[in-house]
Amino acid sequence: MTAAEYRQLLTETLDRLDMTSVNAMVDCFAKAHAQGAHIYTMGNGGSGASASHAAGDFLKGASYGLDQRFKMICLNDNLPSMMAIANDIGWEDIFVEPLKNFLQPGDVVIGISGSGNSKNVLKAVDYAKEHGATVIGMTGFSGGALRQKADISIHSDAMDMEVAEDVHMAVFNMVKKVMMARLMGDQPSMGSTYDDRVR
Repeated sequence: MTAAEYRQLLTETLDRLDMTSVNAMVDCFAKAHAQGAHIYTMGNGGSGASASHAAGDFLKGASYGLDQRFKMICLNDNLPSMMAIANDIGWEDIFVEPLKNFLQPGDVVIGISGSGNSKNVLKAVDYAKEHGATVIGMTGFSGGALRQKADISIHSDAMDMEVAEDVHMAVFNMVKKVMMARLMGDQPSMGSTYDDRVR
């Protein structure tokens, strides 16, 4: 594949993105913010990096200057606890075990899995649904089991993992931009130091 071919595949996949689902994700984030609910993200490998990136964006970028902030936590950011669970209990439990500590009804759980069949993500998703959380599934390829289990499905309609990762981050950024516009309007959202750096 050439760079131009990849760009074309990514563009075509974004064009096929279900914006109804993206808007549902926006509304879900807005409700969680208004109610003070927690939003949990998780994934393996590159999907785990996307989960961490998104949590950081909402902890700072979408929350800076607000009295009421987003409560977004990435379940794969606590490496010592994650590896302890993997070693002592099992890899499939690395996400569900911390949810057992923290999850409350009305929270949001975002599972990111290119295949949609990552067992540790699915186990946490099942627990979340059983305990009154809203599940957002972010998938690629055919979507796997996660696409079917999710209350809101964000699906990258391409047989390509890198495209799925790009689409997932693009959707997180879409949601972030909409939330910032709704909650902050024309007010500066990043602080003067950031503004000075990009001039």
